[in-house]
Amino acid sequence: MNSTQLSYFIMAAYFDTGTFRYLCFLIVLLLYIFIVCVNVLLIVVICVNRSLHEPMYMFLCSLFVNELYGSTGLFPSLLLQILSDIHTVSAPACFLQIYCVHTYGAVEYLNLAIMSYDRYLAICHPLQYNTRMTSDRIMGLIAVTWLYPLLACILTIHLNSHAELCGNIINKVYCDSHSVVKLACFDIWQANAYGLLVSFGTIFGSLAFILFTYMKILLVCFNGSKQTRQKAVSTCTPHLASILNFSVGASFELIQSRFNMSSVPLMMRIFLSLYFLTCPPLFNPVMYGLKMSKIRLIGQSLMTHVAAES
Repeated sequence: MNSTQLSYFIMAAYFDTGTFRYLCFLIVLLLYIFIVCVNVLLIVVICVNRSLHEPMYMFLCSLFVNELYGSTGLFPSLLLQILSDIHTVSAPACFLQIYCVHTYGAVEYLNLAIMSYDRYLAICHPLQYNTRMTSDRIMGLIAVTWLYPLLACILTIHLNSHAELCGNIINKVYCDSHSVVKLACFDIWQANAYGLLVSFGTIFGSLAFILFTYMKILLVCFNGSKQTRQKAVSTCTPHLASILNFSVGASFELIQSRFNMSSVPLMMRIFLSLYFLTCPPLFNPVMYGLKMSKIRLIGQSLMTHVAAES
């Protein structure tokens, strides 16, 4: 296969929907606009209100920024492909999407891990919370959450982009690292091993830390007062729901990328592959906006003020 053929990839999971493509485009566009609006609204609410400049809300703000980042790595390309008759993507655009998708997933897990650490300190060590969770520590934790994935995924892109490929057909609706690795003419074990190490290290390292913090929280709740249990339930429930929602989507994606799923219907495979890139950016801001009373009240006040001004 010559270099001209390797300058682009064919996204083979797309199929001809006829005139329904415009309806699909409209639905996906409205979903993307809604995701952008709700995440931006909550970011603005947290940033402009000094009463929300607390560790928990700073970590939530980082989470909402990542939801915007991940959905923007998917939806513009998805919208273009829906309207296109030829479902191809240039190699640089494909590798850029791989970078966005993989960093989004890693940042999400790390962000959820530091949020569990924040809840652990607030519930298990309330008297030491302010001295331990300083502004410098908050900024440091957020910086590590973002810098580690952004730097680690550079090597993934380097290994994938320099591999000799003997095909250009990706059986998905977006680009991912393992789909490109499977196209290699030779077994590029370095890229495979590094991808597994980074992916599983980040996922299981984060989940192990989250499990440890929640075991400590449970012990305090069993031995603590009713007020302590109520505080734990009110602040930990949305966080646990976020972890479960994202982990389900990430598990679908990992299973689909590592095993032969040709026996699964195409529409089901598309839905499962898009789940972790579409549901958390939609689910998290809606859930936190409704569940966290301070965000909900300030958001309602801000929207009322904007409506009155107009």
